[in-house]
Amino acid sequence: MTAESNRIRPQDLLRVTAHHSGGAVVLAVAGEVDLLSAPVLGDGVTTALADAPELLVIDLSEVSFLASIGITVLLEARRQAGTRIRVVAPEDGVVNRTLRLTGLHEALAVTTTRDDALG
Repeated sequence: MTAESNRIRPQDLLRVTAHHSGGAVVLAVAGEVDLLSAPVLGDGVTTALADAPELLVIDLSEVSFLASIGITVLLEARRQAGTRIRVVAPEDGVVNRTLRLTGLHEALAVTTTRDDALG
């Protein structure tokens, strides 16, 4: 076994899956968003925005850790997009708490459920 095969890959830490719902694209994100895995989220956002959807929902319901670099990806998406963006973070989750503590809850249009984000 080589040292290369023991390396953790970004895809091992974070999964981003796109779903289409009417004129919206929903990115279901699961895992940990940190320095290593943030580009996976960034690539998912870039790909979703390339289709210019009416709404991009970034569902972080299954994210167990959100580092500052992940917040940067979310803010950059909001800044660059000509699309409305909403972030889903369950009320009792670590992501919701992190976004509240950083004062970005409103700036990122955080909702607690995917249905609310799509509504």
